[in-house]
Amino acid sequence: MKQVIYPANERGFNDIGWLKAHFSFSFGPYYNPDKESFGVLRVLNDDIIAAGRGFGAHPHDNMEITTIVLKGALEHKDSMGNVGVINAGDVQVMSAGTGITHSEYNPSSKEATESLQIWIFPKERNIKPRYDQKSFVEALVHNQLTTLISPDKSAADTLWLNQDATFSMGNFDAGQLVNYSIKTPGNGAYVFVLEGGVSIAGNQLNKRDAIGVYDTGSFTIETNSETRLLIIEVPMS
Repeated sequence: MKQVIYPANERGFNDIGWLKAHFSFSFGPYYNPDKESFGVLRVLNDDIIAAGRGFGAHPHDNMEITTIVLKGALEHKDSMGNVGVINAGDVQVMSAGTGITHSEYNPSSKEATESLQIWIFPKERNIKPRYDQKSFVEALVHNQLTTLISPDKSAADTLWLNQDATFSMGNFDAGQLVNYSIKTPGNGAYVFVLEGGVSIAGNQLNKRDAIGVYDTGSFTIETNSETRLLIIEVPMS
């Protein structure tokens, strides 16, 4: 098994007042030639968006975009006519394909929104843009990983992306052994510790640390405290 450690304190950071963002990979004002991507995982931005503020209308194309709201909410509008609110526990996916324009705002007048925005290079370029959203509040089972996103278009209980990628999330007590098997042969897994602490292959990881593992069919995660995990499995090329 090969591995790459991504310490939380080595992420890029930008504070423009209404937006405080940590960048796991090179993005915007942050550039690190050693942190361009993990396989086809290109962007993982950890954002705090002030009350009443947000991102104005802006374009995307040929990128698979996932937004996970951890706290608060985001109001979404796009050029496909979708208008709605993404609440904590919701996951939103967009295939930008041939091109979309969208905006995202924190609709609260008092509370900040905490969210993750994740970009993955697509499997097929220039597809028709698409949008979907789903709540996983009821689906999450304590001390188990729950699949949020998979490549399977026919799955009723998950969202899907235009890529052989699988997203899983779970909340765990201390002392749990979590065995993760790679779903698509040849893929790697980017394990992002949202809260708590874990040990993976002898590495201690704490809040917002991450590890990328590849050239393996499975690996084990040991939780050292109450922990919340996001695992992003992606092709490595």
